[in-house]
Amino acid sequence: MPSHPKLAAEFVKNKDRAHWHDESLWFVRSKRDKAARQIPEWELLREQASKIKMHTISHLPDLLEEFERNATARGVQVHWARNATEHNEIVHGLLKKHDVTRVVKSKSMLTEECHLNPYLERHGIEIIDTDLGERIVQMQNMPPSHIVMPAIHMKKEEIGELFHEQLGTEKGATDPQYLAEAARQHLRQKFIEAEAGITGVNFAIAETGGFVVCTNEGNADLGTSLNKLHIACMGIEKLIPRAGDLSVFLRLLARSATGQPITTYSSHFHGPAPGAEMHIVLLDNGRSEISGSDEFRRSLNCIRCAACMNTCPVYRRSGG
Repeated sequence: MPSHPKLAAEFVKNKDRAHWHDESLWFVRSKRDKAARQIPEWELLREQASKIKMHTISHLPDLLEEFERNATARGVQVHWARNATEHNEIVHGLLKKHDVTRVVKSKSMLTEECHLNPYLERHGIEIIDTDLGERIVQMQNMPPSHIVMPAIHMKKEEIGELFHEQLGTEKGATDPQYLAEAARQHLRQKFIEAEAGITGVNFAIAETGGFVVCTNEGNADLGTSLNKLHIACMGIEKLIPRAGDLSVFLRLLARSATGQPITTYSSHFHGPAPGAEMHIVLLDNGRSEISGSDEFRRSLNCIRCAACMNTCPVYRRSGG
């Protein structure tokens, strides 16, 4: 993988693109600020969320065991992975056990961290990202450039050309509604053909053994409801202690990410449907070590809203 300075040098050669990218990200950051100003208790919410996270990290082993007990009681099968290799092997093992060769996956930064897609592809499994932005960069064989808006670096003209080449849309088409409909039809077929669904996890609740997945497209719901196998991939820091804590984070997440009051879909999973299986893979991958570090422990507070990326002048001007 080329270094960021090398890739950034190429990105900033096109000054118009660099300026447009900068403005696009700052526009999202401005929406975040406007949404924050509409809530008088905004800073109190942030402070409360931070305290909940710090409490969680301080009691993580006990809370993880509580989550496992409660999830297992709901019929969820819980797996533990020390690193990315173990995570990928567990997921592949579950798919192999069920003779799965076609998978749909909703947005998950954890599976990007583990490079799950290329791992499964090497083992003969088709894995399709169903978040529209993720699917666009996957069709390019590129990683996402942003953790919330994976294809923010691309213009509609480039997406139109990509769709013309791979989906057979009209050459030169740039209308967002037309392109989105083409993607919808393409992905709908993939949903129907899939034999398993993989999701990430935004929040898991120790008290209940349930977890929440936040999307704006409903793809997590569709990808897990049309088949009998749901595998959720979760970093251990995504845990919160109580169901009552969830409202604090749901009020913060979408406002910080895109300026929305809440994501269009906040899907709650509390065990498999009748006749189906639900698995959750809990990944450490260095998180336990970070939790013991005074210097880096607070990084585990991250809820993946990307407000920091939208603020960072280097990222905004050089791309992801």
